[in-house]
Amino acid sequence: MSPSSRFRWLPGSRLGRLILALNLLGLAILIGGALVLNELRRGLIDARIDSLTTQGELIASILDQAATVGEPEPQMDTALATELLQTLSNPTAQRARLFDSHGRLVGDSAWMADRVERKALPPAKARGERDLMPHRAGPTARQVQRALEVEVAAALLGHHRAGMRPGEGGERVVSVSIPIQHVRAVLGVVTLEASDVDAIIARERKALIPFILIAISVTLASSLLLNSLVAQPVLRLAHAADRVRQARARAISLPDLAKRDDEVGDLTRSLEDMTQALSERMDAIESFAADVAHEIRNPLTSLRSAVETLDLVADPAARERLLGILKNDIQRLDRLVTDISNASRLDAELSRDQPKIVDLGRLIPDIVSLYQTATRAGDVAVVFAAHRGMESVQVMGREGPLGQILRNLIDNARSFSPPGETVTVGLLRVKGQAVATVADNGPGIPAENLETVFQRFYTSRPKGAAFGGNSGLGLSIARQIAEAHGGTLRAENRTGADGKVLGALFVLTLPDAAP
Repeated sequence: MSPSSRFRWLPGSRLGRLILALNLLGLAILIGGALVLNELRRGLIDARIDSLTTQGELIASILDQAATVGEPEPQMDTALATELLQTLSNPTAQRARLFDSHGRLVGDSAWMADRVERKALPPAKARGERDLMPHRAGPTARQVQRALEVEVAAALLGHHRAGMRPGEGGERVVSVSIPIQHVRAVLGVVTLEASDVDAIIARERKALIPFILIAISVTLASSLLLNSLVAQPVLRLAHAADRVRQARARAISLPDLAKRDDEVGDLTRSLEDMTQALSERMDAIESFAADVAHEIRNPLTSLRSAVETLDLVADPAARERLLGILKNDIQRLDRLVTDISNASRLDAELSRDQPKIVDLGRLIPDIVSLYQTATRAGDVAVVFAAHRGMESVQVMGREGPLGQILRNLIDNARSFSPPGETVTVGLLRVKGQAVATVADNGPGIPAENLETVFQRFYTSRPKGAAFGGNSGLGLSIARQIAEAHGGTLRAENRTGADGKVLGALFVLTLPDAAP
């Protein structure tokens, strides 16, 4: 299973899901580590508060029992209470203070501990040197004292207080204040505080380092992976495209990238297909140019021969025949140039116009009516054989080129039909496809030429037909337009019951746009 396939539930493409998943993974590691350590910190601080509260309640209870004097108004023996506090407290683990009923400090384990606080001094500066490193402003002594007074005042009202507050050295301390109560009278307050909170936090930050390193490693690995999977392949594609442009190569070929099942693979295959199509188009242009040169050379040769001979012929009848040849060759050249121009503009016209809904049930009768209007006595007539229910057959395409297909087929059918015959245009819908037919009553098409007739410049005229009346491009252009619309164009012969050929039939099939 590929890495990106595990995250198909994420939105976006395959590489997009991979990028998002890797970035989320690094972020999740950091968030997870922070949450875990935050819970650990909260647990450690809560455990420290519970421990100090238990000790404070024990000390307060002992002081209530052993250092209380006077009846019926009890009082605390501060000297005895101070000695007991010295015995019960552990100055190396926490600091214990004793306050009387008026909130005055009467005992402190720091007074009794034989310990000297040591703190490293900052390095000495030269005279006139300014301190460029700003120092973090800590709590003032008044703020520290005020926080302690508030805590003690609350305990003198009979409430247990526990929490964190600033210490005298600017550090954070965990502090609990327990009232010393005799029945309902509050005789004093025992305050225990531990200043190892910063050390706990420092250990937690140190414990966060592995998570940070893992997150950095994941981010670095994902960056290298994305560079390998995306940036480098795209760069290879760019270099391959440059080679095609600079070396005039015909196609891009990167088989290792084309095998990939992701967007880079899709892009590579698309570029290979595109350049292959361009190569085929270039080959077609070269072939088309060669065919054009060959077709134009024939009438030009005939024209040159007729012109060179014209001055040598004195017989008026022979000169008239030569002039007729000149006119026919000029007409043939004109027809060739016109059809070649249409063929060369076809791709541009197909790419310029956007496909839209075209109603063949309206387009075909309009084209047929134009032929009917221009038909004279003795000409080949064109009729539309409408099938019931075929009044609206819609396809997705371009109206101009589709009309050109029908005109080329009708012109071809008329040129092969005897005078006075009829060309029949039909339209029907078959299995979700629109089918247009053009049938004539001519000699038909030899079986071996049913495909050849669609080749460029192929002409096979019946005996007696006018020479040069066709360029041989009409059917080729018609098939090219049909294929550009996702359809087909084929030729077949109409036969009778006895197998005799009755004429040619051209069948145009296009995808039906009807729902």
